[in-house]
Amino acid sequence: MEPPTDQGLLRSDSIPEVGEDAAATVGMAETLTEEEQDELRKELAKVEEEIQTLSQVLAAKEKHLAEIKRKLGMNSLQELRQNITKSWQDVTSTTAYKKTSETLSQAGQKASAAFSTVGSVITKKFEDVRNSPTFKSFEEKVENLKSKVGGSKPASGDFGDVLNSAANASATEAIAEQTQEETH
Repeated sequence: MEPPTDQGLLRSDSIPEVGEDAAATVGMAETLTEEEQDELRKELAKVEEEIQTLSQVLAAKEKHLAEIKRKLGMNSLQELRQNITKSWQDVTSTTAYKKTSETLSQAGQKASAAFSTVGSVITKKFEDVRNSPTFKSFEEKVENLKSKVGGSKPASGDFGDVLNSAANASATEAIAEQTQEETH
């Protein structure tokens, strides 16, 4: 294997990653001199020591941070709440959110107007049905039935009152007949 040529940023050799096949690293070790290998071993030991030191410093800083938060009365739930509040503020300040909110508001207004229109159309249709000759004929028949069942009271009130009166009269008549049967 030939030693790699130095091409600046476009080097053709690769640096083995942690856990990479050992056979690949043997090939590179053969191209280094004993002096270069010793130098790299020293550098490796130094970097590992620095990583360990940084890990210890980070752990100490995290412990100190937790102690400060405890003294301030801050807990995980409060932090989560603050993070959510901050995130929500960030989201609501975006242009996309503002445009979406505006669009949904306009859609809601249009839907509300459409429902109002539908309600008006339904009301108009009910009025048309109530004023139709068929409905008036039916209403007259119910009023005639009411006058026959309930006596000669003048027909007054709305259609619902007429139906209720007819139902009450029928129920009263049925109870009277049942009472007569029981007494005989």
